[in-house]
Amino acid sequence: MPTPSLTDTGHAATALPYALPAAAAGLAYLNGRHGFTYDWPLLYSLVSSTVSGALHARRDTLNLFYELESRAQSSHSNHDWVIFQGRSWTYAQAYDVVLRYGTWLKSKGVEKDEIVAMDFVNSDVFIWVWFGLWSIGAKPAFLNYNLTGKPLVHTVKTSTARLVLVDQEGRDKFGEDALKEHGFLRTDRADKVEYAFDMDQSDVSPSVRNQTTTPEVSEPLPAAQRHVEIIFFDDALTSHILTLAPTRLPNASRANQTPSDMAMLIYTSGTTGLPKPAVMAWGKCGIGAKFASSWMSLKNDIVYTSMPLYHSSASVLGVCAVLRSGSTISLSKKFSHTTFWPEIRASNATILHYVGETCRYLLSAPPSALDTQHKVRAAFGNGLRPDVWEPFKRRFGIKTIYEFYAATEAPGGLFNHSSNSFSAGAIARNGTLGSALLAHRLTLVRIDPSAAAPEPLRDASTGLCQICAYNEPGELLGKLDATNISEGYQGYYGNEKATQSKIIRNVRQKGDAYFRSGDLMRWDREGRFWFLDRIGDTFRWKAENVSTAEVAEALGRHDKVVEANVYGVQVPGHDGRAGCAAVVLRDAEPSTLASLAAHVRAQLPGFAVPIFLRCTQRMQRTGTNKQQKHGLQAEGIDPGVVEANGDVLFWLRDGVYVRFLKSDLERIKRGAVKL
Repeated sequence: MPTPSLTDTGHAATALPYALPAAAAGLAYLNGRHGFTYDWPLLYSLVSSTVSGALHARRDTLNLFYELESRAQSSHSNHDWVIFQGRSWTYAQAYDVVLRYGTWLKSKGVEKDEIVAMDFVNSDVFIWVWFGLWSIGAKPAFLNYNLTGKPLVHTVKTSTARLVLVDQEGRDKFGEDALKEHGFLRTDRADKVEYAFDMDQSDVSPSVRNQTTTPEVSEPLPAAQRHVEIIFFDDALTSHILTLAPTRLPNASRANQTPSDMAMLIYTSGTTGLPKPAVMAWGKCGIGAKFASSWMSLKNDIVYTSMPLYHSSASVLGVCAVLRSGSTISLSKKFSHTTFWPEIRASNATILHYVGETCRYLLSAPPSALDTQHKVRAAFGNGLRPDVWEPFKRRFGIKTIYEFYAATEAPGGLFNHSSNSFSAGAIARNGTLGSALLAHRLTLVRIDPSAAAPEPLRDASTGLCQICAYNEPGELLGKLDATNISEGYQGYYGNEKATQSKIIRNVRQKGDAYFRSGDLMRWDREGRFWFLDRIGDTFRWKAENVSTAEVAEALGRHDKVVEANVYGVQVPGHDGRAGCAAVVLRDAEPSTLASLAAHVRAQLPGFAVPIFLRCTQRMQRTGTNKQQKHGLQAEGIDPGVVEANGDVLFWLRDGVYVRFLKSDLERIKRGAVKL
């Protein structure tokens, strides 16, 4: 090989300054086109969290109690883990408190793998009870603290818990009269107050009913009856618990857990009917938390959340993600305009957690000189809508949005790390590598959204689902292992019918299996996913799924309601759909409307109470005698359109239903009214 001459070397040296910028420009172009640097954190987080999950499964340390213990016994022991209402607890202090709560729970007879129901607003005690249960190998069932009446009783029954722990704020809804109304009979025994109830065959499947045990009582109970003990947490009880010994049970008390075994139950409203207990498995909990901590680069961060811990968003991707990174979680009791930013400033939070409507509420408050006086570097959550996204970032000086899409029972999720306007409003974004990976795990299929029970459309010749093209709306499906469904999807506890309803087969090829999200989306050529709507009757309002069947049933229990047809309507300037009920009333007197408003507010969680009421003389029906919703939804909340059809529209103001006028609609359009 000839040796380069000095002249050749000189030419090379001269060309180098020109070649390097050209190469850099080429690499930048390829990166911009294919998003390699964007995909890397996502793929790294996926791989590292999966490897971590496999190692914990091999060591039988999937229970995140071990993560807390490890932090408490390391050099990290004096680092704050929990901040609440001005107080803070280090990892070592939290570990000590958790062990004391475990001691108390054991004194109540709680056994390994037993399910214990919890009805708590956000607090430090919520975390102590939760991890106290994990410390002794038991499983918490998180009840939605907004639920009252029949939905609340249903969640207690379907949890199969014999022990229900309730904070002071929930005392009234667990009162004796409220429980008696729904079939709970008080049966005092020795030093405890218990309630017995008949098992409703629709509440829990036979397999779960057969697994439940009933404590010994003076008189034998029927086979289909259970006892429930309800314990209210007050200051006296929490003070007593802290006097107990911090006893650490042996590892055998938490042993033999697999990635698909239950870590906890988290209730969802589902697509129809009453809330269902979704199984949050150890694998999903641990891997999801590890993924979130890596994806958001949590290091020495303080994550602030005012979102309810009974949701997996705040519990798994908030508390557990912070635990897995050794960071700090700052809790708020509930979301409030008045406490949100002051609590963020007081805790020095660096990341805030949201659901979409949270950001809209914050943006609707009058501007303040303090809007950017904080240390928040990023916001993470789900449901941040396109029209709020950029204004929220600009006003509050937030550089990065970590938006995700997931469901407690789903086998996976979608993620969007956004620091510019390219993916603003999208629930996910991926580069070429990420999209290639997702192409094997996710698919969008065509459906008929106007159908009463929308199902994916299939090819007449092959029987397989019709796959959507880019930018075409379709239902999002997630791939499952057809030979081992429970590995990625554990379904709803004790409800095989509901579990199976979310599985669809023969999608892309014969014999395959996918999870049905129930959500309508589109995927564009730039690798972005856009959420469009919920499929079917269920609609989303204030980041919650609202079951029309549940609302209609509650309305129907009022003695002046002849018939009710519930649906979601679009409201200018608001995310999701607001609840509207077309009702046939025996009379529409003001006293009836006031009584009806009080009734639904007592029977339903706040987000499910219909904001609009359409009084009609005759319900619209199909040729098969089914209620029609599509026409009512299309007419929406325009009083002129509604009244032209002979109906009258009301809306909920200050706790009562009053006439909704054209001027009210104009005020909403101007942004003068927020629902």
